[in-house]
Amino acid sequence: QVQLVESGGGLVQPGGSLRLSCATSGLLFSRYDMGWYRQAPGKQRELVARMPRDADTYYADFVKGRFTISRDDAKNTVSLQMNTLKPEDTAVYYCNALLNFVNYWGQGTQVTVSS
Repeated sequence: QVQLVESGGGLVQPGGSLRLSCATSGLLFSRYDMGWYRQAPGKQRELVARMPRDADTYYADFVKGRFTISRDDAKNTVSLQMNTLKPEDTAVYYCNALLNFVNYWGQGTQVTVSS
């Protein structure tokens, strides 16, 4: 059974930082493209960052220079370091694993950026 479990969300002031983590089990992690998506209220889910196993890392323009995705194939985890957070970054953040058009999702973790 494949499981993706996110952690690290919370409330942070504008300009602050958070680090999200996603622990996975039940899949051959090193073969998967790993990514982070987010969904704000009333909006569609959008790609934030993706780290393929054998291609360049991708960042959405709205997070370039502020967010960093990383993966640890030995620990089967993927992380998202988020710096200089803005109120518009408020959303539920989801971990994603993709291989051959098969997607797995975590349950999401809430990130709220507010003073």
